[in-house]
Amino acid sequence: MNYRTVVMYVEIGCFVTCVCGWILVCSTMPLEYWTYSEVGTTVITSAHMFSNLWKDCTSDSTGMTDCKDFPSLLSLQMYIHFCRALIFTSILLGFFGDILALVGMKCTKLGGSDIINARVTFAAGMNYLASGLCAMFAFSWYGNRIISEFLNPTFPTQKFEIGAALFIGWGGSSLLLIGGLVYSIFAGQEGCKSSPTDQESLVYSAYGAPSSDVVGPSKPEYEHTPSPLPDIQEIKKMESPSKQLSKAYNKDEYV
Repeated sequence: MNYRTVVMYVEIGCFVTCVCGWILVCSTMPLEYWTYSEVGTTVITSAHMFSNLWKDCTSDSTGMTDCKDFPSLLSLQMYIHFCRALIFTSILLGFFGDILALVGMKCTKLGGSDIINARVTFAAGMNYLASGLCAMFAFSWYGNRIISEFLNPTFPTQKFEIGAALFIGWGGSSLLLIGGLVYSIFAGQEGCKSSPTDQESLVYSAYGAPSSDVVGPSKPEYEHTPSPLPDIQEIKKMESPSKQLSKAYNKDEYV
């Protein structure tokens, strides 16, 4: 198994890893269990409160669930706005990373040369890295806010705990970071070695073809050096007067 085959299998594994991480990050958007809290009213009945970036919900032991969207956008706390923006940015970057990875991978054969494919794959890896960082920062910020409020003894309102959506988001962000890092390492080593123009100039110079990058000899070296032998036209010019003299001499001789 040569190096190119190994890189091809590594790219396939990284692509599957990054796509799975991107799907996990996308799945956290509609999930409602970003935070949850259990409020015991009586021994028989209890209420569950949970929320995400978009709404608050309440569920009781009878199975009735009531959800309410956030009433005002401007009344929300600032960290919720930042988390929304970061999650959307992560999803978009992961989508562009999927497209670039499909074009640049060695197994798809959609790009041009191996150098160009490696650079496209490197761009896909950087998109995956940026996507994972944005998602990890958003989930970590939201989780840190929940933990700080829970551990604060003077916090006045209901305290919440970390929901399942944050753990799913952390897992998806980790997959994006791992896949993007491996993508960037393998594709960067191959894509940053040389450019296609350099390889073409080497091929042309090896076969003797002219290239713009190859410096040829100066113009005076191509000038024709004078030959020590006289030219044919000069010999004819030298012979023509002698022939005329011989013709004139013969004519006077017979007169």
